[in-house]
Amino acid sequence: MVVEVFKTNVQKESDKNYIIAVIQTQFPDYKINFDLEDCDKILRVEGIELEPKNIIDYVNCLGYICVPLE
Repeated sequence: MVVEVFKTNVQKESDKNYIIAVIQTQFPDYKINFDLEDCDKILRVEGIELEPKNIIDYVNCLGYICVPLE
């Protein structure tokens, strides 16, 4: 199992739920959650053979910033 953590600019609960739904449509086996309380608005994705670039591309295409957390 691989866990990737990303910094985003997601602010609202509704946006968070939308992004999770879109990602899970494409990657139904991934476990996805946000921590909007964190200053970096953390997105965590857990899955087998996880490709971080795919997640970043999906979130960016939805109009949000998503970068790997250093």
